[in-house]
Amino acid sequence: MHNPQDKTTETTAKPKRNFPEVPITKILAIGQFTKPPTPEQIKEIFPEEVPATLKLYLSGKIDQWWVKQTQTGAVFLMNVTSIEEARALMEELPLGKAGLMEHEFIELGPLTPLHLFLTDGWTATGK
Repeated sequence: MHNPQDKTTETTAKPKRNFPEVPITKILAIGQFTKPPTPEQIKEIFPEEVPATLKLYLSGKIDQWWVKQTQTGAVFLMNVTSIEEARALMEELPLGKAGLMEHEFIELGPLTPLHLFLTDGWTATGK
């Protein structure tokens, strides 16, 4: 059981990995309105937001996109390999420029345990 009086130690060391490191192949960008847009903002910004987002899709920067069921933001699977690039692209969209949308960014890569199915994967882990 966790005792609130317990002290924790911060460390900058990376935890030991059980699987090999994999490359970052995509970024998941989870959007959240900073505040609900007003009807006026919807009429003004959304006619610009949709084409701007479509341009990112057609240029290959966005792979897939969805709306959260809460209607509080969109989720993008992005074909970029750095959070910095993903952030820059999202901040250039009209909702980002207006300060109405912020994003959480998650780096994604290949499923690491799959290397175990490769012959050299078993030897790389010492099995």
